[in-house]
Amino acid sequence: MVKTEYFIDPDKAPKFTQIEGLETTILTGLYGESMMMVFNATLPGHEVPIHSHPNEQVGVVYNGEAILRIGEEERHVKKGDLYCIPADVPHGDTVIGDESFVMLDIFYPVREDFIARVARTPIEEVFSFEDEEIK
Repeated sequence: MVKTEYFIDPDKAPKFTQIEGLETTILTGLYGESMMMVFNATLPGHEVPIHSHPNEQVGVVYNGEAILRIGEEERHVKKGDLYCIPADVPHGDTVIGDESFVMLDIFYPVREDFIARVARTPIEEVFSFEDEEIK
């Protein structure tokens, strides 16, 4: 019987620095999934310059506060706020305060550029297994 892994250990997930002050943790999307879930953390005193990509991006502010710019709109966002960024729409953020601004982002389709930035991590190092026999 094939069992799907449901639980992710973010501490074991692959991480990389996109640009100075922007750290990304890839939670899903490396093993054939259609969507990718990541933590994007903009560090205090930093900003993510306006950029765009062909992937749809939806998510929730997981921690901190920032000015989030999407298209022509700009908003002060904080923990719990939701957002939707259509494909190819310019967006960026600037941290407010001394806490990291962490976004829990879902991308569709997966970010192939992110996959290229990290080495493949064995699946058992990312997911938690109840049954040791599954490994």
